[in-house]
Amino acid sequence: MRICRSLRDAFAIAIGLCCLSALAIQPARAQKSPRDMPVYKVDPFWPKPLPHKWILEAIPVMVTDKDDHIWVISRPGDVKPDENGAATTPPRTDCCIAAPAVIEFDTEGNVLQGWGGPGYTPGWPKPQEHAILVDREGNVWLSSGGRGNSIQKFTGDGKFLWDFGHRAPPLASGERAKENNQQTDILQGGVFEFTLDEDVQEIYLVEQKRVLVYGYDGSFKRGWGGKGKALADISNDPTPPYDWKSGSPPDQEEFAPALHCVHIAPDGLVYVCERGSDRVQVFTKQGKFVSSFFVHPSTPARGPECGGQFGMCGSIYNLTFSHDADGKYVLIADGTNDKIWIQDRKNGALAGSIGDNGRMAGYFHWIDAIAIDSKGNLYTGEVDTGKRIQKFILTNPDGKSRPRPHD
Repeated sequence: MRICRSLRDAFAIAIGLCCLSALAIQPARAQKSPRDMPVYKVDPFWPKPLPHKWILEAIPVMVTDKDDHIWVISRPGDVKPDENGAATTPPRTDCCIAAPAVIEFDTEGNVLQGWGGPGYTPGWPKPQEHAILVDREGNVWLSSGGRGNSIQKFTGDGKFLWDFGHRAPPLASGERAKENNQQTDILQGGVFEFTLDEDVQEIYLVEQKRVLVYGYDGSFKRGWGGKGKALADISNDPTPPYDWKSGSPPDQEEFAPALHCVHIAPDGLVYVCERGSDRVQVFTKQGKFVSSFFVHPSTPARGPECGGQFGMCGSIYNLTFSHDADGKYVLIADGTNDKIWIQDRKNGALAGSIGDNGRMAGYFHWIDAIAIDSKGNLYTGEVDTGKRIQKFILTNPDGKSRPRPHD
């Protein structure tokens, strides 16, 4: 009887895992999925248990490097008292301790190293870390939004190399910052997201209502606003709210903050996540507007019902490009709807989606981070109380290796 019960339980577990894998992939409801659409299944056993009684905190951004190692920002400052009982003296509980801010994993889910956190270097992001990128030489670049923040560069094992500068000075008591989209010497909003064009040694970043491009030496090169608007013509007034219950966000020319990512596609076009309008805008590297498309535009994108008890707003937190040579699709992390939308990156047509709101493997709670390795496997991270990373295995690969370390 005991053997039968064990077999029955094992069979139930196997069925459950199959269901989770199937539930992770959801085709677009209103149309037939294209034959070349990437298909994924969740790996419920990734990552492996962390060492040193570490516990992951909020994961805003993650990237892969040239060796397919996965680099994760885990915000130590987000730890709660009931999570870090092992950090007290004497230990209040058996586990845990907030993991370092920067953690490196291999594709099997093993932790290779971890370092960094508040006070690690002068100028370390305050009050919390946000963006991470690893270049071809294995150097790690970190940044965060917010006044006084910038970009810092480290060796792979955490030795400080360089600071981008352009930090906004502290405000006087009672002073309020005024938006200034014409100023390029200082960055009032810090550096919330950025990417690199290593071939020409340029840094692309988004701040306020604009995209700015600097050289590796910190010199300003060029910049533009929504629909390619010149910096001189960008308004410094707040973006007005809209009535989301009456329809999609207006197709306005200017960017609507928050701008939440900037990436360079395989064909060299620049993609910007405009979370404040549920929209992706596409440009040449010189700032010429190419196209735009909406991402689940019935989602509230901005206004008084965003944040607090109403939860997050905006449908586009980050994106990566599909594994095929041309990167035909964008895979978009939507932290409000808790899905990965799969859309044609040229015309925005919806092909399918991955996941849904939930705590099980293959589901998400406030997905914020997304990355892809050279084999096309996806990696995701969650903020708020999600505080986890997941791996999704590409089930229909073409067998080619295509490293995309800045995605």
